[in-house]
Amino acid sequence: MNLKLTGNHVEITEAMREYVSSKLSKITRHFDHVIDVSVILSVDKLQQKAEANIHIRGKDIFVETESENMYASIDGLIDKLDRQILKHKEKNLEKRNHGALKDQEFDA
Repeated sequence: MNLKLTGNHVEITEAMREYVSSKLSKITRHFDHVIDVSVILSVDKLQQKAEANIHIRGKDIFVETESENMYASIDGLIDKLDRQILKHKEKNLEKRNHGALKDQEFDA
């Protein structure tokens, strides 16, 4: 997994980098086919914004969150990503299993 971390109007500290990478390990626990992750952390006045674009096999997933705290934004981002990844994973399993069920129906 390639991680690209960018800051827009905010300096990315080592602590932020480690926090994001440790949180992203949760995503790779559920779905290990993640190719690239691009995270953009930005500050607009009082809003701390976190965006992520994840490239997985066959699909790109984009998620963004805003909060008054950067770490809260990152936590919200990871929660949204986790839900999106699990949804994608379930769809793939459903497609795969549905095809197997069709084959069994024709054999009977």
